[in-house]
Amino acid sequence: MAAKIKKGDRVVVLAGKDKGRQGPVVKVFPKDERVLVQGLNLVQRHTKPSQGDPQGGIKSKEATLHVSNVAVVDSKGKPTRVGFRMDGDKKVRFAKTTGEVIANG
Repeated sequence: MAAKIKKGDRVVVLAGKDKGRQGPVVKVFPKDERVLVQGLNLVQRHTKPSQGDPQGGIKSKEATLHVSNVAVVDSKGKPTRVGFRMDGDKKVRFAKTTGEVIANG
C-alpha cells in the first residue's frame, strides 16, 4: 500500500502531550506504522559516561509517534486526510480538505 505520510511532510499531532504542535517528518517506519517528527515527542534518556560521551547525564531525544496520531497539514494550515488519485498516468497524493496535490517530500 502507498504511504500516506512521507519524509519531509509537515504534520500536526492529533493526540498526546504534543497535541496541536507541528513539525516536519524526519523518518518513517512503515513496518511499525510510526513516524519521527522533528522537535516533537521529546523523551529523556539517562546515559552513562562513555568514551564517546565522557560527560554522560540526562539527554533529550525525539521518540516516534504512531501514524494514527498525526495528520498532514494542508495549504491552509489545517489537518487533513490524504487520498490518492490519478493525474494523467501518475498516481498522486491529495489533501481531502482542499483537493490540492501534496508535493512529494
